[in-house]
Order: sequence, then structure tokens, then C-alpha cells
Amino acid sequence: MKKLILSFALVASVLTACKSEKKDKVLATEAIEVAVVTGLNNVDVASSVITWKGTKPGGAHDGTIVLKEGSLNVEAGKLTGGSFIIDMSSIKNLDLDAGGAAKIVGHLSAPDFFDVATYATSKFVITSVADVEGKLAVTGNLTVKDVTKSITIPAMVSTTGNITTFKSEKFNIDRAEFNVKYASKKFFDNLKDKFIDDLIELSFTVNTKA
Repeated sequence: MKKLILSFALVASVLTACKSEKKDKVLATEAIEVAVVTGLNNVDVASSVITWKGTKPGGAHDGTIVLKEGSLNVEAGKLTGGSFIIDMSSIKNLDLDAGGAAKIVGHLSAPDFFDVATYATSKFVITSVADVEGKLAVTGNLTVKDVTKSITIPAMVSTTGNITTFKSEKFNIDRAEFNVKYASKKFFDNLKDKFIDDLIELSFTVNTKA
């Protein structure tokens, strides 16, 4: 009986561990109307970057995307708004050699993935900022392809000298919610182990100009 109880306890602990390791996606809801401040354009696109990571059975790929332009609104040291225009043609893969990287970028740029030829930019527009237990909960409208949804991501803002940095923690979006279909089990049957996970891990590091 003791062995049986120990066996059940072991199974329960493994299941709990697996559940805790499961990636959580940010909740995507209806976009929020917001007045965007224009003309600020104070983001240093050369030193700002978005990192991405995608996974599939037996592997993962990661890389970067850069901004085309952006604004970060900070008043009295507090983040009050901002908008980032993302240059989708700048997608890079960092974990493969030149040939493999080119193939991955080709898939990501294709019509059934991000369709970069049609949707050259994506966008994140901050709609509200809340302080939650010492961290910022930044809510904004994320536009990918022709879909805009509101998401909330954990982030922080710091200022060194004349440069303010907006840095998010890693977060996951469900690409299927943004009509990104390539090798997604939500759009195709019988993919077996040839699917790509719908969750894409992202993070922002955005610096203002000096």
C-alpha cells in the first residue's frame, strides 16, 4: 500500500511540474481605442530590438526584429504611452548558418506566415500602464497582419543619463489569433509532427535617443 501511495505521489508531482512548465500566452482581447501622440519619434531604432523564439517538435529557432520608428512617452520618470512600428522585413534568424537562416526567414516572410510583402510593418501601441507589485503591466494594441488585439505584458522602465529604456519580460502570443497559419494545428489537420507551435515568445528592448 505504501508503495502504491508513493507511486501516486510521484505521478502527481510529475504532472504538476509539467503543468508549471507549460508556456502561458498573454490574453488577446478586443483592441482599445487610444489617441496616439504623433511627431515624437524619440526611439533609437539602432539600439532597440525585439527578440523572438518559435518552437516545434524536437527543436526551436530564435532571432530578432528591429523597429522602423517609435515613440516612448515618459513623464516625471513614469511611462505614460508609446508606439512602436515594427519592420517585418528585418526578421533575422540567429541559431542557424546562413543557408538555414535564409530558409527560416523565407518561411516567416511567406503569405501563410507574416506575409511581409503585403504587411510590411506590425505595430504595438501602449494604451495604459499600471503598477502591479513593483512591476509594470503594460497594455497595448498589437497589430500583426490585418488583426489588432489588446494584450498586457510585464515590463520595466529605467533611465540612465539621457536614455530611457523600456524592457519587457518574455511573453507569448498565439500567432493563430493573428491569422498566422503556416503549419498551425488550428488551421490544418494531419500535420503529425510537422507542425509549428502556435505560441511565439517575444520580448521588447526599446531605447530612446540620447
